[in-house]
Amino acid sequence: MNVREALADAERRLAAAGVETPRVDAEWLVAHVLGTTRSGLAGRGGDDVDGLEPLLARREAREPLAYVLGEWGFRRLTLKTDARALVPRPETETVVERVLALVAAIERPRILDVGVGSGAIALALKDERPDARVVGVDIAPDALALARENAERLGLDVELREQDGVEAAREGWDLVVANPPYVESLDGLQAELQFEPEVALIGTGVHERLARAADAHYLVFEVGDGQAAEVGEILVTAGWRDVRITPDLTGTDRVVEGAR
Repeated sequence: MNVREALADAERRLAAAGVETPRVDAEWLVAHVLGTTRSGLAGRGGDDVDGLEPLLARREAREPLAYVLGEWGFRRLTLKTDARALVPRPETETVVERVLALVAAIERPRILDVGVGSGAIALALKDERPDARVVGVDIAPDALALARENAERLGLDVELREQDGVEAAREGWDLVVANPPYVESLDGLQAELQFEPEVALIGTGVHERLARAADAHYLVFEVGDGQAAEVGEILVTAGWRDVRITPDLTGTDRVVEGAR
């Protein structure tokens, strides 16, 4: 099967499986098999494509594309990705932007990332603020192992601990950042979420516990759709000031922050 045929077949199968972006995903998969980029597929329509079927079958079953490919881009980094941690998402890049803005005037800022997962936030911050002391904590040993693998691959010196985030937040920081679980149930959500770790997805009340416990100059949260106003009120009630809500690139209110 050549590239043109493989793309057409993959797009058809992924569309039938309910994948939201079947053509784009087909291009990612074929490019990965050929060892090129999506743009690199241009002009290679007649090339043979071997080894696509196992990857296509996984995506057809709605396994996240990032897991199928085994890596995913996040800001300036390419991270190893698998089912030990959440897929790094574009909206989380807005969280990193707000953290960088808040610590811009602080020399050697001390930053805690609660629920470090794959290491996306912590590693991006260390990459873009090399002078920062960045610590990532998680209660999931598998996620921490993945974060360590990413830190080693990228050569970024981030301290990683197996520790409860609320406990760590009490230690005293310039900034605490978290993308905590905020989904009550996976019912009615994307099928891809069934492949991601439940401990990182399902849970409530973490925003409030961190808001009350954190000893920091700044606190930055990622929040779910429609949750920004509620989390903002939680910060106000917990004594944070200058509470601000920032939308992601889709215009959805995604980041809530406060200062002390």
